[in-house]
Amino acid sequence: MLFKERYGNTALIAGASEGLGAAYAHALAARGLDLVLLARRKGLLEETAEQISKQYGVKVLPVVCDLAAADALEKVRSEVGDVNISFLVYNAAMSYIGPFLSTGISTHTDIASVNMLTQLKMLHYFGGKMVMQRKGGIVIMTSIAGLQGSGFLSTYAATKAFNRVLAEGLWFEWRSKGVDVIACCAGAVATPNYINTKPGKASRLEPVPQLPEMVVEECLRKIGRTPFFISGTGNKLVTILMQYIFSKKKALRMMGESMKKMYKIAD
Repeated sequence: MLFKERYGNTALIAGASEGLGAAYAHALAARGLDLVLLARRKGLLEETAEQISKQYGVKVLPVVCDLAAADALEKVRSEVGDVNISFLVYNAAMSYIGPFLSTGISTHTDIASVNMLTQLKMLHYFGGKMVMQRKGGIVIMTSIAGLQGSGFLSTYAATKAFNRVLAEGLWFEWRSKGVDVIACCAGAVATPNYINTKPGKASRLEPVPQLPEMVVEECLRKIGRTPFFISGTGNKLVTILMQYIFSKKKALRMMGESMKKMYKIAD
C-alpha cells in the first residue's frame, strides 16, 4: 500500500522550519501529502513552505505559533480549520544545556510545555480524530538522552523519556484502531540548532551526528512495524553499552561527564 493511501492526504509537522522538521516536510511532500507546518520563526517557516510547495506541487500551510504558549492548540485549530489532519509529526522541542539551577524556573517550565504539554494536547485532539476515522499515523521524536538521566541536560532528557513512554502506550491503544504511532529515538543530528550549540568531541564512543534525512527516512520506513526504534547503527551500539553493559552509575557518570566536556561546563 502506498504511504498516502495508508496515512491520508495531509500531515501536520510541529517544529518544521529547518532541521529534522523540514526533512520530514520534504519526505512527506515527496510522498504526495499536503502539509501544515508549525514553527515560531515566521520568515524561515514561510521560506521553507514556499520552497516545498514549488518543489513538490503540494499545498503547504505555514502556521506561526509559539508552542510554549498555553493556547497553542487553539491557535493551530483556528488556522487549520476543517482540514483533515491524518498524519502528525511532533518534532518541536526546547532544551537547555547547563546546570539545572543556572537558569530560571521559567526555562524549565517552557521546556515542559513545548516538549510535553502542547504535545499532549495535539495528540488528544488530532489523534482523537484519527482514531474516530480509524486512519492515521503519528511520529513522536524522542532522544537517546531520555534513556537515562542526563546531567546538565536534565529537564530535556526527562521530557524525552516522557515522549517515548507516551508513544509506546498510544501504540498499543491505537494500533487496533487504524492509527500507527512510533517513537523515533535519535542521537545527535546535524541540524542547525545542534551545530549552533558548538559541541566539542566528548569521547571515542560518541557516534558521528546523523543527517536529518537519514533519521526521517528510517522512521517513515518503520512506522507501522514497531512502536520504538533507535536511529543509526552508532546510536544503537552506544545504547546497548549504556543500557545493558555498564552499571547505572557508570552510565550516568558517562552522560554527565560527556556533557561537561562537550560544552565546557563548570560544576
